[in-house]
Amino acid sequence: MSAHDAIVLAGGAAKRLGGVDKPAVSVGGRALLDRVLAACGGAGRTVVVGGRRATVRPVHWAREEPPGGGPVAALDAGVRHVQADTVLVLSADLPFLTREATGRLLDVLAADAEREGALLTDPDGRDQPLVAAYRTEPLRREIALLATEYGSLAGLPLRLLTHELDLARVTADADPLASFDCDTWEDVSTARARIREHGTVLDEWITAVKDELGYELDVDITVLLDLARDAAHGVARPAAPLTTFLVGYAAGRAAAGGGGPEAVAEASRKATALALRWADEAAGDDGRAKGADAG
Repeated sequence: MSAHDAIVLAGGAAKRLGGVDKPAVSVGGRALLDRVLAACGGAGRTVVVGGRRATVRPVHWAREEPPGGGPVAALDAGVRHVQADTVLVLSADLPFLTREATGRLLDVLAADAEREGALLTDPDGRDQPLVAAYRTEPLRREIALLATEYGSLAGLPLRLLTHELDLARVTADADPLASFDCDTWEDVSTARARIREHGTVLDEWITAVKDELGYELDVDITVLLDLARDAAHGVARPAAPLTTFLVGYAAGRAAAGGGGPEAVAEASRKATALALRWADEAAGDDGRAKGADAG
């Protein structure tokens, strides 16, 4: 993945949400803005354009002129703080955006030196200019030309900007929900229901807990669930949560000393082996007891 910065547009009136602070709306216990910030966590500098608020990680703040002046004005405010040659441009209401999705945009742009940007197209084939990666200088150039032509950037539609750039299109086939945005309360309800579905709820929950605790180690859910099962069956049911807690504590200490994601796997391996030894001992004792009774 190439070096890049990120601009997240977190302004707007959110009229279809009754004027609430949309970036602060919670989905899966995390603010929409924080979910987007996690998806661009690899950026060297992240600029959030909008009113200041608490965020899950440090960011640079900017404000469009005038406040509420629309996406082009917001981009102008954000790009003034960008340092890298490539910049992710994202809206703050994308609950399912992932680092994999932003990484694909960056990779597509990096692979074609002639292109000035790469944007996502949604499942219906519509361009999503606020789920995109752009080369910084062409973006600045076109914004400046629009300011000269129209006298002001306030209220200008994004298509005036993107139509002047040579863009690659990245289909949403690999991640059809990446461009799903929350414009209405119905959208918010849909997003909240989606993260609780059986196939996604554990990943969503673990991600939320890691963000809340400031914990960046990768967690292999399957390994931990297998460990919990072995501890419950081989020792006692309450051993499952206690053992996984101790594994997490051990992995956290290893990470503080320079260990990486493998710390969780290694601690889980040791604890699982111990639980299986307990189970083997119990099975052997039961077998001998049954043999003695039969004799």
